Formats: sequence, C-alpha cells, structure tokens
Amino acid sequence: MSVATENEGLPSLDVVVPEATREQITGRTLRQIAWMRLRRDRVAKVSVAILLVIVFLAVFAPVLCGLLKVDPYTFHSEVISDNGGLPIGKWGGVSKAHPLGVEPGTGRDILARLLYGSRISLLIAGSAALITVVTGVVVGIVAGNSRGWVDKVLGRFMDLTLAFPVLLVIIAMSPVLEQRVVAAGVPDGNTSRVITLIIVLSVFGWPYLARLIRGQVLGLREREFVEAAISLGASNRRILFKELLPNLWGPILVYTTIAVPGLIGAEATLAYLGISVLPPTATWGSMLEESVGYFTVDPFYFCVPLTMLVAAVLSFNLLGDSLQDALDPKAGRK
Repeated sequence: MSVATENEGLPSLDVVVPEATREQITGRTLRQIAWMRLRRDRVAKVSVAILLVIVFLAVFAPVLCGLLKVDPYTFHSEVISDNGGLPIGKWGGVSKAHPLGVEPGTGRDILARLLYGSRISLLIAGSAALITVVTGVVVGIVAGNSRGWVDKVLGRFMDLTLAFPVLLVIIAMSPVLEQRVVAAGVPDGNTSRVITLIIVLSVFGWPYLARLIRGQVLGLREREFVEAAISLGASNRRILFKELLPNLWGPILVYTTIAVPGLIGAEATLAYLGISVLPPTATWGSMLEESVGYFTVDPFYFCVPLTMLVAAVLSFNLLGDSLQDALDPKAGRK
C-alpha cells in the first residue's frame, strides 16, 4: 500500500507558524537592556525629573529672579518687625512679593537666595565630582592593569590618602590652599574660595573610586578579549581606554550618582563650619547655617533650604540605586 493511500483521510499535520516567529530574533546589548529597565523604573523617572528641575532653576536663576522681581541681595526692612527682627506675617513673611518669605533681620528674599545658592552648590559638587571621577578612573585602570611596583606604589598612595581624617585636614589646609590659589593669579574672594573647595573635595574623593575600578580591572584583564588584544599587538593605551574602559561604565555611572549628593552634603557641612563662599553670596549650606539660629522662632526659614538639599541628595541616591539595578546583568528583573 502506498504512503498516500495510508495517509488518506487522516488530518493534516502541518503546523501554521505565526508570522512574528518567522522573523529573525535579535539579541539585545547590555546598554539596550539597561535603558529598557530604566524606562520602566518609575523611581528613576521621578528622580531624573526632580534633578532636571533643580538644574533648570540653577541655570536660569537670574532670568527667573528677573521675572519674579526678586533679588538675593536687597534688604527689605519694611517686611521686618521691630520685635526681634522677625518677618511680618505668617510662614516667615510669605507673600505674593516674596513667595518663600524673607530672611529674619535682613529681609532678603529667600527664593532668590535659594536659586542663586543652588548655582554655587551645584557648581562645587559637579566640578569636584568630575575631577574625582576622571582621576579615580585613570588611576584605577592603570593600577589594576599594571603589575609589579606601579600597582604597589599607586595602591599605597590610595591607602595613605584614605588614612587622613578628611574633615580636620580640609579645615586646616583650606586657608593655606586658598593663599596658594590667590598667589597663582586667581582673583581673591569667592572665586578663590570656590576653587579651593573644589580642589580639597577632589583630593580626598578620588581614592574610593580608584580602589573600586582597580578591583574591577583585576578581573577584566584576564578575560579573553583583553588577551586577544594583547596577542594582536595592541598598545597599552588602547587596552586601557578601548578594551577595559567601555566595560567599566556601569560602576562609574553608579559611583557618580552617589558621589554628587555626598559632595553637596560636604559643601553644606563646610559652609556650616564657615569654610565656604563669603557673605552675602549664598549656598544651600550657608543658608542652613544662617537659619539654625532662627529655628525656634522661624522654622520655615530652616525648612526651605533643607527641603531643596534633601530633594537633590535623595534624587541622586535613588537614581544611583536604579542605575545599579539596571546595569546589573544578573538582575532578575524583566
């Protein structure tokens, strides 16, 4: 009996394959996976939105103050009472002319000082973070990829830098360093103070990232793609910055988002100790320092810069956590 006769009357075994499954399945890179996870992360979206608003307010502070007709330096004695120099009215003198109230004693507009102060705080934190990341990455890659005395010397230098009591050393060396900065031709005053703060925060910040990058490079340098580059005669510079560096963007981005809020808090701490810009120029830290004395009688003045500081620091920290989850290849998230 033929095959056709045997199969006659039986149902067809042909399987209809959907059109979508016939298309070639393409893999996704780690960057694409991380971006997909970030787009689905509501915490990351909210954090980025808050940070963009804060940066926008800082960049366009002069324009916004002009539109609102507020000024960070003008004294408004008419809104200050004769009884202890407190603002007239509720919530620290909040009014249409002064949306966030005025300072006790001086009557300067708090909103204007907050906007202008954010420029200085973000400038110091952002510049110090940039120098810290660049220095830490370069030193970490060189130390991790090197063998012998180079790795030992750089490792001991990191340990020596981390051994200093940071806060005490910064307080002690800031006046001396500021004199050196002024002697180098930098204008005296707030310009030299800002540069001094950036330098001292950078000097004691890079070893943490350098140790992290060194540990990552110690594992990456034994991978096949590095050995292949070496066998093909690639230069040491190409191995460091073309083969190793692209595989380190994950920890670098996470550390940066964590370092920036730490530097903002450090600037606020130094401003509270009197190591910051000179009055009447404001930063978030200097506004906190000035408001502490009025906390019992005018708590709203203390809460305004504190809220901005907490919002920026918390947003950076939450964004760092989201980046860490998104860039983790072993994460079980979809």
